[in-house]
Amino acid sequence: MEPRAAHLWRREGLGGKKEDRPSREGEPHFGNAECPGNNETHRGPDLLQWTRHMQAVKTQLLEQAQGQLTELLDQAMCEAIQAYLPQDRPVPSIPPDSLCKTREPSLGKRKVFINRKSLLDELMEVQHFRTIYHMFVAGLCVFIISTLAIDFIDEGRLMLEFDLLIFSFGQLPLALVTWVPMFLSTLLLPYQVLRLWARPQSRVAWTLGVGLGCMLLAGHTAVLSILPIHVAVEYQLPPASRCVLVFEQVRLLMKSYSFLRETVPGTLRARGGEGIRAPSFSSYLYFLFCPTLIYRETYPRTPNVRWNYVAKNFAQALGCVLYACFILGRLCVPVFANMSREPFSTRALVLSIMHATLPGIFMLLLIFFAFLHCWLNAFAEMLRFGDRMFYRDWWNSTSFSNYYRTWNVVVHDWLYSYVYQDGLWLLGGQARGAAMLGVFLVSAVVHEYICCFVLGFFYPVMLLLFLFIGGPLNFMMHDRRTGPAWNVLMWTMLFLGQGIQVSLYCQEWYAQRHCPLPQTTFWGLVTPRSWSCHT
Repeated sequence: MEPRAAHLWRREGLGGKKEDRPSREGEPHFGNAECPGNNETHRGPDLLQWTRHMQAVKTQLLEQAQGQLTELLDQAMCEAIQAYLPQDRPVPSIPPDSLCKTREPSLGKRKVFINRKSLLDELMEVQHFRTIYHMFVAGLCVFIISTLAIDFIDEGRLMLEFDLLIFSFGQLPLALVTWVPMFLSTLLLPYQVLRLWARPQSRVAWTLGVGLGCMLLAGHTAVLSILPIHVAVEYQLPPASRCVLVFEQVRLLMKSYSFLRETVPGTLRARGGEGIRAPSFSSYLYFLFCPTLIYRETYPRTPNVRWNYVAKNFAQALGCVLYACFILGRLCVPVFANMSREPFSTRALVLSIMHATLPGIFMLLLIFFAFLHCWLNAFAEMLRFGDRMFYRDWWNSTSFSNYYRTWNVVVHDWLYSYVYQDGLWLLGGQARGAAMLGVFLVSAVVHEYICCFVLGFFYPVMLLLFLFIGGPLNFMMHDRRTGPAWNVLMWTMLFLGQGIQVSLYCQEWYAQRHCPLPQTTFWGLVTPRSWSCHT
């Protein structure tokens, strides 16, 4: 339909009468016969050409404005959807490929940070859920009372012994000293590399800067990869001290990668233009401590710090550590300490796995509550970090695919952004199965590496469970599986999986001590000692 304004201009330009065009106060009259200096014979063609030009300009302006407005609305819709739905579950009636359109296809759907509380903090406001928490606290009290009673009966004195706790955290100062160069290399080197690559200069000088930056990154990776392993092996650090080193090693490597992955592509694209601005050092320093593995220059912040909330979460984390020590000391050590001295039998193995299911699931819940809730919330509160969604309601999962997404949202976001999404970009949008398999492979290898580092021996229980049980279950127990029976099945598999891990790792731990190798060989290091140790 022809616009009204153009229609009126055309009518008047082709010789229409003055009264054909509505007159508006203050509006200029082009082509009017009463205007002095106008020639009637030239008025029509000139005005028609000018009208067509203005129509083309108007159409171009409307197309540009519509495109920009559409892009802004699509991005706003994408961010709103990502904030409230699982990131890898498409929205009904919206094509997955058009859900989030970004200017750089490799980025895909981006993590959106908003102010929100942790789910357990919201649930703790309900009295019924607080009662479940009180039951776990009462269980810790029962463990303490039983320990005191046993010490009084056996030794004739009331005394809590923390031998296991003291052993686990032995040489902790050495682990903390080792952490200092690991942190400094992460603080200085990746940021300096970004500044080298972002500096506008001649092509030859920039190429030399790229080479120097790659050398700095190689040195940074070497420090994080070799130093903690050398200290742990050379000084025979106990498990808890090794945990400090390996978790910081993995965390700093993932944070370094996220920082460079988020900043380098845009910096390289804009390097030759004006207004290049590297991220501020303060934003990078904040990122190294805040409880997320996805770099953004700014995050939503809370207005103030509740120091009583910080102290409460640290106290709860310490209580979980004591709880874990009591569980291992009362339910695991008496069963597995002498198991390697007896001949191997299938009956003994099955009974040990069944016995380990209860302490195993307790350990899983304690690790979740101590780290993903208490520890991360304490640091988030101290740094006024607003987005506290470190986990979702994984306990309600009816599928393992949902469990993997909701158990640890912090790590899931990193794997989804930099392994799954980048895998889709490299392999093509149809290679979702291969990208998901890559996520499982990376996760399985890293989990097995952590177990090997902490325990001091190679026994690929976690790796095999991830690849040969967890992977197939992810595809078989998918999101279309709903109903209470599937939730019961998921919890049953979690019980059995935790029992297998606790049983096999405990047996190998004591076999390593009861049957030391006569000489160190490669096959001796990678072959489980519990298979042949019977003293």
